[in-house]
Amino acid sequence: MPIPTDALLRVHSYESMGTFDGPGLRYVVFLQGCPFRCLYCANPDTIDAVGESQPTSAAHILEQAVSMKPFFGRRGGITFSGGEPTVQAERLVPLLRQLREAGIHICVDSNGAVWNDHVEEMLRLTDLVLLDVKEMNPERHLRLTGRSGEQTLRTAEWLESNGRPFWLRYVLVPGVSDFEEDLHALGRHFADYRQIGRVELLPYHTLGVHKYEALGWDYALKDVKENTPEQLERAASILRGYFPQLVVN
Repeated sequence: MPIPTDALLRVHSYESMGTFDGPGLRYVVFLQGCPFRCLYCANPDTIDAVGESQPTSAAHILEQAVSMKPFFGRRGGITFSGGEPTVQAERLVPLLRQLREAGIHICVDSNGAVWNDHVEEMLRLTDLVLLDVKEMNPERHLRLTGRSGEQTLRTAEWLESNGRPFWLRYVLVPGVSDFEEDLHALGRHFADYRQIGRVELLPYHTLGVHKYEALGWDYALKDVKENTPEQLERAASILRGYFPQLVVN
């Protein structure tokens, strides 16, 4: 199915050879727009539906990905990140079909908060989902993101029941998402999932704080320090009890 000429995607930026967003070397496309307002968001300039993004044809992204294919090797491919890629699911679906026809491995980095028929079709065309679970406690999730986390858990359940492989990602923010009872809740909820190939415990960082300053926004976690090795190991020791595939990044 050819990509419609009007299938313009709102693209914030690119990373040509990323090693963090999925297996192997990745062509990472950061898309614009996100329904969450995470307090620690490293890319706050991607939250707005338009921002400073550039309307980009799906055909251009396909051409770039195909040109990089020799560098991907057996494990690499393309990753759609953001922002939140599922916001633009309808326009992504034709592109994902073409990428699959070209033999390019597809990852989608998602918070799982958007669901409709286009998202479902998009995830069926995706080889690997990187699912960001923000918090298990409903009140803390609401404070952290401004939204409920219920749809994220429903998306995970859909991935599991439909045999769609995914990685589970969790950012450990001191005093915000590092409560022991919440880590145990995460473990108990997902321990029996068979489609989770990897669990990533991600340390909190402040690399995006300068973006808030540039936007004229207040950074709500400015008094929160980055994780100590002891904090990371404490959380890792809890999660390893549920996930032997845990990786601390």
